[in-house]
Formats: sequence, structure tokens, C-alpha cells
Amino acid sequence: MNISVVIPLLNEQESLKELHDWIANVMQSNHFSYEIIFIDDGSTDDSWKIIQQLSKKDSNVKGIKFLKNFGKSQALHAGFDKAQGDVIITMDADLQDNPEEIPELYDMIINEGFDMVSGWKKKRYDSVISKNLPSKLFNWAARKTSGVKLHDFNCGLKSYHKDVTKNIDVNGEMHRYIPVLAKTAGFTNIGEKVVKHQARKYGETKFGMDRFIHGFLDLITIWFISRFGKRPMHLFGALGVLMFAIGFGFSFYLGIDKLFLNPYGRLITQRPQFYIALATMIIGTQFFVAGFLGEIILRSKQDKKRYLIKDELNL
Repeated sequence: MNISVVIPLLNEQESLKELHDWIANVMQSNHFSYEIIFIDDGSTDDSWKIIQQLSKKDSNVKGIKFLKNFGKSQALHAGFDKAQGDVIITMDADLQDNPEEIPELYDMIINEGFDMVSGWKKKRYDSVISKNLPSKLFNWAARKTSGVKLHDFNCGLKSYHKDVTKNIDVNGEMHRYIPVLAKTAGFTNIGEKVVKHQARKYGETKFGMDRFIHGFLDLITIWFISRFGKRPMHLFGALGVLMFAIGFGFSFYLGIDKLFLNPYGRLITQRPQFYIALATMIIGTQFFVAGFLGEIILRSKQDKKRYLIKDELNL
């Protein structure tokens, strides 16, 4: 199979049929063998009924329905797990991503040798204040932190070689940082393509300031995981050594001062340096313990599903 199109969605009943027809026309005109995997992330409208109808008319349509809303990252994880294509295309269900971009995205993976290609919505139709400016700030911070030189990390339209999607773990709200996860896993040939951005035709945006804030918190998480995720002792151990050294230095100074320089002065317990030394050595020990626990957890962890599937279609 050439292409798997993975589409996570939440309450997009108005756009699903139009999106399906658009994708099908593109695939058939380019003679691709394909599948369309819709992941219903706990919709409360008729989205799942429409997916069921589409699957009966078109055997290329497949569906996954979550028991409740688990989030876009979990939806992508489920879609990646089921996808059978050589190239996996992800896109949003709100018609803001243009399926006409699929052939070029496919070609960049198969013929140009990219591991993944991320879309760049260079010209946007979003509100400048509520989404456009925050998105630019967020992308700048992501570039500086991760070292991945992309203009638009959050664009839903991306293409992947199948090896990428089978070897990265998308969880929490890390869908924004899939390029960083791919780079961390060793897939460094990451490209970018300017794509068309459509104005939203139906419904309302799911974007809010809470997602903007969560995005920056996740950025800190992905930075930590990419740097120290496999060796937590390298961070906590270094901090532990630093804090313990500071505490030991104060203790050594107090001991020398009391024994040789000022033996009849104040008691050591009456000096503020004593409490600094005590606190820093305790904190240093705690950092060491945190590092050891992190190493133990890393070596003993077991994979556990982060979502529950209620129903599947054609899978």
C-alpha cells in the first residue's frame, strides 16, 4: 500500500464527507493505493455515524473510536499503530489542510529520501492576535530549544516514512513535537514544505490560550527527555554533586574556623553557614536519590496503553 492518511478528529461532522471525497479524488487521480484512517477522539456529535457510513461505501475508509476524549497525541498513536502504508500522511479534519499537497509530500519521502516532511503554513487565515502571533513565538522557542529548524511545528499536515511512525512514541500532548521525537530516535533527515492553509469552513477552532501554555510546558518536557530521558542520572547526579560540594565546602570552612582560627567563638550551630551546609547536602543527597530512582524506573517500565478503543471499522 502506498499511503495511509491518518486523521484525528473531535466533533467535525460537517467536514468529514467533503474531506473524504477530496482525499479520494486526489488518490484516484494519482493512482495511489491508500487507506484513510479516521480516529474519533470522543466526539459528542454524529462524527462516528458519518465515518460508519463512509466505511460502508468505501472500503478504503477505516475508523477507530475512542471511549472518551484522550487527546490528539493518543489518537495519532492509535492511527500510527494501525497504518499499513509505506508513507503515512497526517492531517486535521477541519478542511484547513489541503489534500492536494499529498502527492508532493509522498514524493519527498519516496524519491527525495526524507524521513519526514512537515508542512509550513506560511500564509495563515487564523486570527493574528489569538493564534498567529502566539504560534510564531512558540515555533521560535521550539527551534531554539530542540535544534530542529522548522517554521511550523504545529502544522497537522505532515508525511512520514513508515519506519518513523513505528519507532516513535507519541503521548501526552507531544504531537506538537513529533519532529523532535523523530530526531531523538535517530531520524534526522527532516524536511519542510510550504503548504496551503484553508480558512475554517465549519465549526470552531479547538485552539485556546490553555493549549498555548501547555505547549510551552511540553517544550520543557521534550527538551528534558531529549537531553536526559535515557540517562536521568546525568542531570540529577550532576546537580547532586554540585549541591553536596557546596555543603561540604561550608562544612569544611566551619570546621577549620572552629578548630584553628576562632576556637572560642560562637558555636557552629549558631552560624548561618551551618544551616546552608546542612540544607545543601540534604538537597544534594535527594538529587542523587532522584537520579537513581529515575534509572530504576527507566529500566523496569512496561508499556501501557494510554487510551481505550470502543469500536473499529475495517481494521
